[in-house]
Amino acid sequence: MSDFLMVPDLGADGLRRVLDLAAEAKREPANYAGRLTGATVGLFFEKPSLRTRVSCEVAAVHLGAHPVVLKSDEIGLGRREAVEDIARVLDRYLDVLALRVFDHANLTRIADHAAAPVVNLLSDRSHPCQALADLQTIEEHRPLAGTRIAYLGDGNNVCHSMMLAGALTGMEVVVATPAGFEPDAGVLAEARTRAIESSGSIQVTTDPAEAVAAAHVVYTDVWASMGQEAEADDRRHAFADFQIDEPLFATAASDAIFLHCLPAHRGEEVTHGVLEHPRSFVFDQAENRMHAFKALLLHVTGAA
Repeated sequence: MSDFLMVPDLGADGLRRVLDLAAEAKREPANYAGRLTGATVGLFFEKPSLRTRVSCEVAAVHLGAHPVVLKSDEIGLGRREAVEDIARVLDRYLDVLALRVFDHANLTRIADHAAAPVVNLLSDRSHPCQALADLQTIEEHRPLAGTRIAYLGDGNNVCHSMMLAGALTGMEVVVATPAGFEPDAGVLAEARTRAIESSGSIQVTTDPAEAVAAAHVVYTDVWASMGQEAEADDRRHAFADFQIDEPLFATAASDAIFLHCLPAHRGEEVTHGVLEHPRSFVFDQAENRMHAFKALLLHVTGAA
């Protein structure tokens, strides 16, 4: 059993196995029905969620596991009770602990005090389950190795996970952000090191046109994430030139696809026309959150 706090925790071989398993689970779901019968999967949400909550709960049920959904006000992470004590208590009840939190450090503290696998459903540093679904969606259209993906927007948790996932799979990842919103320097350095091993590459620019030119995948996220609402107006101004609209998308490869982890703010980071473009696969991407999490559960529990 193993924790999954950042994409590299799987390693290149483990990532390949999970992606293959996710694709198989999508094609032949009956082959995996009941595979985790009797298991319990804790789903803790410090942040509200639509896709994460529903995809993870349904994935657990499809596998025969019992999902236990826990909300922030029920747990009081670090407020009602020490993080380490919560980890040790939940570890007595649950076979997998999956958490969507604000502070990544709390995930590492839980992982340090629980024997069960700990899965990062989202933190301020990383969104690795989203990256699994992203890779699955891209691979449904083209091989990962050699694919050029342009990510426009904030150098946030989604950006971090996409860089690391691309680095492990031989992709050419180009991140375009305004000055001052670049990805974390430590994550960028790790991604570049891993990209050397896979013959991939990681670039960062402040020029959205440079990033999108000839890209096979164009990806964005909201400009102000949950917890950044007070910065929303300033961020709209800073990111105004980074909107993905039809003219910009047209400069990508002729068969380029558009991705967004959702929810989307139409008219801000992406226009309605691009989001509804025939080569927009954002809802396939959302569906793949379920298949990818199913594969991850099987992997971390050793039930694959």
